[in-house]
Amino acid sequence: MNDVIHKDFLYQALQPILFRQDPETIHEHTLNLLHHISQIPVAGKIIEHVYHCENSALQVQLWNKTFPNPVGVAAGFDKEGKAFNPLFALGFGFVEIGTVTPLAQPGNPKPRIFRLPEDHSLINRLGFNNQGVAALVSQVKNNPPDGILGINIGKNKTTANDSAVDDYETALRAVYDHAGYIVINVSSPNTEKLRALQEQEALHKLIDRLFIIRKELVMQGQPHKTLLLKIAPDLTDETFHDIITIIHEFKLDGVIATNTTLTRNDLRSPSHTENGGLSGAALRTRSTKIIGKLYQEFGSELPLIGVGGVFSGKDAYDKIRAGASMVQVYTGLIYRGPAIAKFIKQELLQQLEQDGFSSISDAVGADFR
Repeated sequence: MNDVIHKDFLYQALQPILFRQDPETIHEHTLNLLHHISQIPVAGKIIEHVYHCENSALQVQLWNKTFPNPVGVAAGFDKEGKAFNPLFALGFGFVEIGTVTPLAQPGNPKPRIFRLPEDHSLINRLGFNNQGVAALVSQVKNNPPDGILGINIGKNKTTANDSAVDDYETALRAVYDHAGYIVINVSSPNTEKLRALQEQEALHKLIDRLFIIRKELVMQGQPHKTLLLKIAPDLTDETFHDIITIIHEFKLDGVIATNTTLTRNDLRSPSHTENGGLSGAALRTRSTKIIGKLYQEFGSELPLIGVGGVFSGKDAYDKIRAGASMVQVYTGLIYRGPAIAKFIKQELLQQLEQDGFSSISDAVGADFR
């Protein structure tokens, strides 16, 4: 299958200069710049005019919502909710902010982000650094989202796993009114023992409590909010089976597959030995295989969002054909620049036309039909 890769030549020219800077510092500068731009209404309109590329064939209907296109921003890119509206202006169909924890925490010691340019990948060990859920909610209240905003929730580092459910409940209650959907993050490798919450007993306890809280809020007159589970790409067969059992039992609204990986296979960049979660092109195949396994188990009954190595229309299309209804980018945005959503959408339209599909929904799971 051919894939025409569009390029942002201005960004490609600037990238060598940007990549000489510390990754976390330049990322923060970028978010702050986007935040300031969002305060200038005319600037947002100009960005939208340049970067938007919408087509009805790319619309996705999920959870009683219409997503203008299937290309979103993954959690971790905008942890504090500083820049979601500029990201919508860049043409993303949805944006997920966080991970946010009940209390502010600094995260792991710096340096904690490492570029792997030879592998088109990143390693991060940030550790849920954020200003806490109250600060994030304030950001959202002061800047009403221009699109569908997801909020990704986690536990504080100092909270023991035995008490983790309380942290997730606190975060869920705080963000509930302000999120288009909510993601339960139990799969980051950068908070000690967090991934143990994916094991059957712990995950059952967590999902059960959060579903009870949602039911309680709905009975109080709140809308029914979508709850998604974000899983790791490094699951044992036993843990993967446990998660499937829980998805069946609770009829989860959907799964985000996947978080970053701890594996290090065939990497060339000097920084590949750093500890932390690996994202980008090196994760692409692994995450797509997990999407396929989930789709084979649940079919269209379980909406999937695919994450991991989405740099192009072909990358997105491979995940869609494997069973994902939508995809998210993070590392691809860093390597391809602000026009990535526009380029992926253009390339997706070419892929759909080539295969004779009239819409994204027609292509979901096509590899297994």
